[in-house]
Amino acid sequence: MFRDVVISCYLLVFRLIFALFKVFPQQKKVTFVISFEENAAFLYRELRKQSPDLKITFLCKSSLSTELINELSDVKVIPFETKNIIDWLISLYHLATSRCIIIDNYFGFLAAVTFKKNVECIQVWHAAGALKTFGLQDQSIRYRSDSAKRRFQQVYDQFHTIVVGSDEMGRIFSEAFNVPSQRMLPTGFPRTDFFYEKKSRDAVITSFYENYPLLAGKKLILYAPTYRDGQLENSDIHLDIKQMQQKLDSNYFLLIKLHPAVKTKTNYQELFPDFVCDFSEYKRINELLVVTDYLITDYSSLPFEFSLLHKPIIFYPYDLAEYREQRGLVKDYQQLVPGPIVYNTNELIEEIVADRFDVQAIKDFSDKWNRYSVGHSAENLAHYIVERMK
Repeated sequence: MFRDVVISCYLLVFRLIFALFKVFPQQKKVTFVISFEENAAFLYRELRKQSPDLKITFLCKSSLSTELINELSDVKVIPFETKNIIDWLISLYHLATSRCIIIDNYFGFLAAVTFKKNVECIQVWHAAGALKTFGLQDQSIRYRSDSAKRRFQQVYDQFHTIVVGSDEMGRIFSEAFNVPSQRMLPTGFPRTDFFYEKKSRDAVITSFYENYPLLAGKKLILYAPTYRDGQLENSDIHLDIKQMQQKLDSNYFLLIKLHPAVKTKTNYQELFPDFVCDFSEYKRINELLVVTDYLITDYSSLPFEFSLLHKPIIFYPYDLAEYREQRGLVKDYQQLVPGPIVYNTNELIEEIVADRFDVQAIKDFSDKWNRYSVGHSAENLAHYIVERMK
């Protein structure tokens, strides 16, 4: 109850300041509001190519490392949702005077604003597919107040256009956000263009092994579990790493990529220096995917992009029943995933050693979920934006 009151007060102030800034003339400007980098970086480059004079501003979450964004030329980056009142006011000014708003996540401020009639808010979601439920389909929403649920819907109603990489993802978005299917824009996700750029992929691979020469020639296993509620206090991973090291030969090496919010107390890299490397702080997940030989995950969206590489995926939902009840999973999880499902470390090792992965199933999975992400997504979306702003 108290939380809802605080949020309502904040949104009221936001609404009033935003309304004041709407008095200023609208500009031919695109404002990105982002919590992830890669979609924004690819789209920005293409917007610059198609419309060099277009004004572009980035409002970045304070938790976001803007390393990739800062590599782009002529970018104005402003911290968003910060305690710095000047940055906050400048952010509202850009939001109120832009012709197009690009977002990549749920942003509560959208419940408080009324855009000018010609403004388009485009949702470029941070996941190419979904195994776990989200939005209004998230099982945990049943514990939220009615006012919170109304606020969620107010945010989703501001998604004028939602970028999709497949018709299946469009259906999921429509249900999760309770919005009509007509809002879906099948351009594909800009960040997936990277997987089609051989020169860029080769450069990443070369740079990776220059920085991590110990990993050269190894079969790299990437373990990237999704975030679970309560992990901030209990971050132990459910892998018997000692058993893996003993049963897998020296050609294998384990890379760990935990969710950014998870800070494990165990230094696995120090305990297993010849077998483990912790990449949890590594920001560019797609770069890790191109060097990975085997992906191990559970309910993460990574398989949707990794499947573009047609490499093996092992699904390790060790808490499947509990997670389905508390958070929620898409229907037919076991039938949907394009790889073996294991529930303990021993089964995991057996699948890696057997190396009997169904590559055709992975290709079919990719074709279904990446139907529109075929290497020109940034170009297609930038063209859409530029044309709408004429």
